[in-house]
Amino acid sequence: MVSLRPMRSSWILHSKGPSYPTWSPGPQMLIRRHIRIAPQYLLDDYNPRYLMLTPKQIECKIVEAEKYLRNCTLCPHNCGVDRYVSTGYCALGAQRVPVSTISPHFGEESCITGLNGSGSIFFASCNLRCVFCQNYEISHVRDAGEMLTAEEVGQWMVKLQKMGQCHNINLVTPEHVVPIVVKAIAKAKDLGLRIPIVYNTSSFDSIESLKLMDGLVDIYLADFKLWSPDSAKRLLKSERYPEAARHALIEMTRQVGVLKFTGDGLAKQGVLIRHLIMPNYLDESRQIMKYIADEVDRDSYVNIMSQYFPSGYVGRKSARGSGLRYEELNRQVTDAEIADVMSAARKAGLWRFDRAELHAGYA
Repeated sequence: MVSLRPMRSSWILHSKGPSYPTWSPGPQMLIRRHIRIAPQYLLDDYNPRYLMLTPKQIECKIVEAEKYLRNCTLCPHNCGVDRYVSTGYCALGAQRVPVSTISPHFGEESCITGLNGSGSIFFASCNLRCVFCQNYEISHVRDAGEMLTAEEVGQWMVKLQKMGQCHNINLVTPEHVVPIVVKAIAKAKDLGLRIPIVYNTSSFDSIESLKLMDGLVDIYLADFKLWSPDSAKRLLKSERYPEAARHALIEMTRQVGVLKFTGDGLAKQGVLIRHLIMPNYLDESRQIMKYIADEVDRDSYVNIMSQYFPSGYVGRKSARGSGLRYEELNRQVTDAEIADVMSAARKAGLWRFDRAELHAGYA
């Protein structure tokens, strides 16, 4: 059963000025992390975008969402099925969505997590099949979660705000359940939701579904995994991914701009782009950094992630012989590989990285 984990009430905040904490296991204290927010990215105050929508505008979005369920093109698989009658790639119908976890989450970037955590709602049955997925038992399986209606999801959003005192609502892998998300946000707004919405996506979204979310989402927490169709076909099981991700990032940035913060160091609006460095795919990383700088925005806020480790189907014995599956990924990345990608990012013109110490502390 989905349950709300109790928040950590024993943490003590030690911060000064426009800074935000990082979490440290062990001793119950916070490590101070000081950042300087460049004035153009500093917000005096922030009201979530969905609060600005009129009831009629929200009703129009719900009607549009229903149309997509009748002919589903919510993601680049373009199944075209009537989800009230049958299912497509994600194997989901129209009325309920599988939710594996609902809880305050402390594992996102510090500007998302803050002190009280990000209110995560983790949807199962992802529309990609990444062979290295660290959550493949959940993401690849439809029955990994409890089936909830849009109304129930909306009620949980408000619980995360009230009981968990979370800084935002973090919708994890929502690409294939956008109509339910639209209805859930509408319900939550009526129930008193007043915190930002984070759309935590692989970026395997259709432009149509992203436009449906325009006005409802405050922060896009977006992956850019791989550059080439051949690599995406091998590792993500869809050669359509790179093109879809490129278009998606441009649309997300058009909607909410680059990432901006309030004075407490919490992100409130914009796009945060994540890229996970993987061994033996450095050229893909370099291409991605160049694309973000040249085509998305050089002021994009980027988290270059170095914590890859073999997971999912990587390193399993091959059914066709004595070798290992996806053997080129069967190790962690090296310091030299991390430095290579960071150098490529700087060379491309990017400068706003999640690791503030890499750019004089500015966010």
